[in-house]
Amino acid sequence: MPDLTGELIDGRYQLNKLIASGGMASIYAGVDLRLDRPVAVKIMHEHLANDEEFVTRFIREAKATAALNHPNVVAIQDQGWNTGGVQAVFIVMEYIEGFTLRDMLHERGRLSIDETLKVIVPVLNALNAAHQIGIIHRDIKPENILIASDGRIKVADFGLARGIGIGSTMTAEASVILGSVSYLSPEQVQRGISDARSDVYSVGIMLFEMLTGKKPFEGESPIQIAYKHVNEKVPAPSSLIEKIPPALDELVLQATAVNPDDRPANAGALLTTIKAIQISLDPKKSQLSLELDIPPTATKNERKTRPRVEVGIGSPATATTQMPALWRRDISTTETSSLTRGKREDSVATPKPVKRKKSARVIRNRIIFILGLFIIAGAAWYQFASGTSGVSVPSIVGLSQRQALAQLSPLGLHQDVVQRVFSEDVPSGLIISSQPGGGGHIAAGGTVHLTVSKGKDRSLVPAVNGMTSDAATTSIVSAGLKLGTISTQFDVSTPKGLVVSADPASGTQVRPGSLVNLIVSNGPETVAATNYVGQSGDQALNELTAAGFSVTSTYAYSDTVPAGAVIKQTPDPTQPLPKGAAIALVISQGPQNVFVPNVAGLSQLDATRLLENLQLQVTVKSLNTKKNQTVINVSPAIGTQVTRGSTVVLTVG
Repeated sequence: MPDLTGELIDGRYQLNKLIASGGMASIYAGVDLRLDRPVAVKIMHEHLANDEEFVTRFIREAKATAALNHPNVVAIQDQGWNTGGVQAVFIVMEYIEGFTLRDMLHERGRLSIDETLKVIVPVLNALNAAHQIGIIHRDIKPENILIASDGRIKVADFGLARGIGIGSTMTAEASVILGSVSYLSPEQVQRGISDARSDVYSVGIMLFEMLTGKKPFEGESPIQIAYKHVNEKVPAPSSLIEKIPPALDELVLQATAVNPDDRPANAGALLTTIKAIQISLDPKKSQLSLELDIPPTATKNERKTRPRVEVGIGSPATATTQMPALWRRDISTTETSSLTRGKREDSVATPKPVKRKKSARVIRNRIIFILGLFIIAGAAWYQFASGTSGVSVPSIVGLSQRQALAQLSPLGLHQDVVQRVFSEDVPSGLIISSQPGGGGHIAAGGTVHLTVSKGKDRSLVPAVNGMTSDAATTSIVSAGLKLGTISTQFDVSTPKGLVVSADPASGTQVRPGSLVNLIVSNGPETVAATNYVGQSGDQALNELTAAGFSVTSTYAYSDTVPAGAVIKQTPDPTQPLPKGAAIALVISQGPQNVFVPNVAGLSQLDATRLLENLQLQVTVKSLNTKKNQTVINVSPAIGTQVTRGSTVVLTVG
């Protein structure tokens, strides 16, 4: 796909820089000119934009991720189809300044237990939210775990997401191609199926790598790695790194069990176990906390010396100072404690009671709690107040106008259609939305305004076969479509320069603005034909047929060409011929006249066979009834020249 840097998408999103590229799409850092904010724009590769299946999969990613309104999921802000300028199917996402977990592992090698748990908990929070609404990520790996410069953890790229509401399971082959084999579950590799337990397996592999700095399985090819996932058990992290708690060891082994039934049922179950391990390692974790994955507030000195970091999506963090405070170890604190310990032991004084100040976190949590109460109370009041006036409108989205009227009329309500619009999701004639919406209120006898679907917006690919490429292009553009590629091929039935076929085919219904590719005839393919005159007829027949010609043979007498050789070949073999052209061969039967051979004294059977081989007819006259009679006379006489097919009379006795 060409670099689209500098393009304006949908009249709104300015693409400034290509920051990542994958199998289906490229991601650009850009600016939303309408809201003046940074965004990340994901654009499907051009060669896939005309494929309905890939477009559906691409849009599915937007819908799946947009359904996850969660602080640990990269937010989807917009989705659309750019029809002005370069054609592009796109998704607009929030732009994350920071780095990926892969960058962090590259720099650090492995993480401490505490750091590992701080990363994995928000990841599981995001996956738990997805699993609760039936969405499976299917591609969990360090590259898809983003760490913002403020320390927040974000799960990205639901491009392989599947769920009851957004599509069916892909094949095993597609899963291996689109997924990351180092983190694929055995069932994805073997059968191409997946559920929440497949995400649990991927998290388990990622946990192993975070704790040890290595992947559990390595190989020279993806096939070798996939084979190990299916046939080998993941080793315990403690077999590589000492001092890993047995509970964490057991968790990794359970999450990466080959049999899905032996794993935690979903991300929520795994999260519960992780939190229990956190509490066992640090009992303070059992205290009520509303804390998100935000790093501790930096000290004044630290804020003065820390550089400001702006790392794009997927950009590697090359120095520890680039990471937020959550990921840096404060060595100076440990050293200071060691230097001052001796002084405390030399002069021990009775400590004065100090009134403890409430921490900023406690104050913050209390404020959040109080605000929450106000919000809940306000919502309850609104529901109560709004429910006491007017008629409650039933939900009629997805119904026909007749069905909607059947629900509205008993309530004394009326309906009218304010607009009809195209919809990719709602069939023609059904209601897309209503005003007020379902659950809203309206005065008695009021009118509910409907927006009704016109069905999918489709254009018909015009009939262009037999046209010149220019005429076909005009017809395609007039139909609201765009000309794609023009390729050529040899074609016997279509004259050179005329359209052989269109893709999609003429008569197909496609989205407006879709690309239509043309195949134009190069005329018939020509092949050099060898001259076989005077050569074996059998050889000519076999070799010309193998070269793609349609060969017919006839036979004729010739006094100059030996029997079985080619007398004549049509058309002229000195000129190239169209592949598949008809070639006629005339094959010699030898001379038309033959001499009557000397068969006197031969048995009747031998004489007859010899004469018939010369294409002569034989009549026998017998002088007696003896067996094994021999020829005693031949007519015409021996040595006489006769025409093939003539009759020779044999007298035997």
